[in-house]
Amino acid sequence: MKKEKPYTKSVSIRIPYKLLQELHYVAEYEGRSANSQVLYLIGRCVADFKKHHGEIEIEPPTAE
Repeated sequence: MKKEKPYTKSVSIRIPYKLLQELHYVAEYEGRSANSQVLYLIGRCVADFKKHHGEIEIEPPTAE
């Protein structure tokens, strides 16, 4: 049986050079890539929001 991959969307952001370099430094210290570090931080932010405000209802993605 074929395992389905989770739906993933790319996002582009503008980030000041110094902050990007600091992100890479922290990510390397934590043993993550910069992308994984950003996902980790976003996940913590969303979890904190849900803790204080409750679950967030999201519609499933549509086929593109």
